[in-house]
Amino acid sequence: MIGLFSFINMFGVVFFFFVVCAFQRSLCAKSDEVKLAEEASKRYGSPGPTIFSKVIDKSIPADIIYEDDKCLAFRDISPQAPVHFLVIPRIPIPGISYAKDDDAELLGHLLVVAKNVAKQESLSEGYRVVINDGKHGSQSVYHLHIHVLGGRQMEWPPG
Repeated sequence: MIGLFSFINMFGVVFFFFVVCAFQRSLCAKSDEVKLAEEASKRYGSPGPTIFSKVIDKSIPADIIYEDDKCLAFRDISPQAPVHFLVIPRIPIPGISYAKDDDAELLGHLLVVAKNVAKQESLSEGYRVVINDGKHGSQSVYHLHIHVLGGRQMEWPPG
């Protein structure tokens, strides 16, 4: 009987350890994203070149799934859903809050491209469109980008 009690007690400790570690990993992932956003805010608070500039000029590789003279779409390197791609303008607008009124046509074009690529990616059951803006929005790259996530049921609230 004591052997069984020791086994159950040890199992409980191991189970508790795994639960705590998993919880801490989820907290760390979120805090890492917040740290990235804070660093990007310091570094790219004003317009400047970003990693997306290198995707646009093709000096770094990306899985580009659509491009035209105004924008391009490519798969996210750290997907948060079975389908996760970004749509970015070719002109370096740091974030949606930097967009001017005369950018309305471009912004509309980005959304239409997001819709068309989502269809191309067979997201007929729905998808989520997200724009993070600024430090509190956890924007980690200061070049406007639209996330399109799909291929599974999204949860609510998102964050």
